[in-house]
Amino acid sequence: MTTTLHDVVIIGSGAAGLTAAINLAQDRKVLVLAKGALDGGSTNWAQGGIAAVLDAGDSFEAHVHDTMVAGAGLNDRATVEFVVSEAPAAIERLAALGVPFNGGEEFGERWHLTREGGHSHRRIIHVDDATGHAVQVALLKAARANPNITLMEDMVAIDLITSRHGERYSGDGHVWGVYAFNKATNRIDTLLGKATILCTGGAGRTYLFSTAPRGATGDGIAMAWRAGCRVSNMEMNQFHPTCLYNLEVKNFLITEAVRGEGGHLKIPGTGERFMPRFDPREELAPRDVVARAIDHEIKRLGLDYVHLDISHKDPEFVKHHFPTIYARLLDLDIDITKEPIPVVPAQHYTCGGVVIDLDGRTDLPGLYAAGEVSESGLHGANRLASNSLLECFVFGEAAGRHIRANWDALPPPPPIRPWDESRVTNSDEEVIVQHNWKEIRRFMWDYVGIVRTTKRLERAQHRIDLLSREVDDYYGNFRVTPDLIELRNLLEVARLVVRSALHRKESRGLHYTLDYPDTLPEAVDTVLAP
Repeated sequence: MTTTLHDVVIIGSGAAGLTAAINLAQDRKVLVLAKGALDGGSTNWAQGGIAAVLDAGDSFEAHVHDTMVAGAGLNDRATVEFVVSEAPAAIERLAALGVPFNGGEEFGERWHLTREGGHSHRRIIHVDDATGHAVQVALLKAARANPNITLMEDMVAIDLITSRHGERYSGDGHVWGVYAFNKATNRIDTLLGKATILCTGGAGRTYLFSTAPRGATGDGIAMAWRAGCRVSNMEMNQFHPTCLYNLEVKNFLITEAVRGEGGHLKIPGTGERFMPRFDPREELAPRDVVARAIDHEIKRLGLDYVHLDISHKDPEFVKHHFPTIYARLLDLDIDITKEPIPVVPAQHYTCGGVVIDLDGRTDLPGLYAAGEVSESGLHGANRLASNSLLECFVFGEAAGRHIRANWDALPPPPPIRPWDESRVTNSDEEVIVQHNWKEIRRFMWDYVGIVRTTKRLERAQHRIDLLSREVDDYYGNFRVTPDLIELRNLLEVARLVVRSALHRKESRGLHYTLDYPDTLPEAVDTVLAP
């Protein structure tokens, strides 16, 4: 077991974590931990783009308004205004790092801007249909070139190190770093810092069908909750309307921009467009509206999927705008210039999370958070398309800026006890972990999905209570493994989602319940405290 001391420990190597690291590395030594590969998180797979006011015909007020409308009024307006106003500067920083945004030469503009559902203007800057990958490449290149940044792969965070882990107990709740399972050594490392930033992403793998990468198991949310942080709006899980339906290829997302550029949702067989029956914005309605419409048609007609069709557009236009999707689906014998794409909704984004302020600070001193792990107030009851990467850049930058400005006020870590494995043994029943993992994801999909009822939520809560006793006993008696760490966190996040959903006695944004179909006059956050 190894103990190392750093200035700042960042858990997560996506857009938020690397943005914070690059800011801090101007004068601080930074450790960045990746759960698997450095490019294994959600950032690398983000297709659509980044929302920002970059056109003379657009305005901050319009972007704020669109975000608030999508969020069903649950957003914090001050946060929305802060993020929207910071967006153009964030884009300039990315461009300076070498992100090759598509140019808008044919329109006499510096950049090409596209439009997505819920946006009143074209304001999505992008790199073809693989923006996240281009951003990840540029940020990693900058981080690797900086001698003040240490990047570590295959480090699975277990728990935050707080004052209670010190050799002398202190009750102030300060966070000093993290205990992490090192896959290279199969040992637990103690990683200390004066400040810690959670950039661990969301909890998509709590659900059976998700566009999130394999590692999106809610680790940061669960760790922060166990350490004493509040979480908020955990019932607000966004289901992306259009995930490829293919029994062999799972979790391949068909970007929102396909609808933004004229794609139509249709009933297989009849070719009928159904979105005009659900919303005047048709295919450009916010994601929660589109996802519920697809879910309704699938259940009403007993379908496995619906069709997303852009084949009526010029083939060269389609290939130019969606080269990654075109090539990937062509490998599956689907030519999107000639035929529709079979799609289904899938869990896509965790809108709730760890409560933070405009500096990225959580409830605990020394602990910050940025990106999908957090609840900043930006998204409210539903995330507006392409605001997610933007949130990562703005709050990654804000957290780094606040730590640097207040460095002298942060005390150094006290002596910390190393991880204790003296009273546990190796497990010979790994099948229990795998079975429970599958059970959680199945009942969360069936009972806590796109459309909910109180009865279904109570059934999910009952199963969580039963599994909790089993997992707690297992965790207390056996050495931790990456799978056990993730199972523990999945169960914790599932509990928070169900508790939050039961607490909300209305339908708002992403939370739709048949028992309370109306929206209450006042939008109130669902805040849970340990």
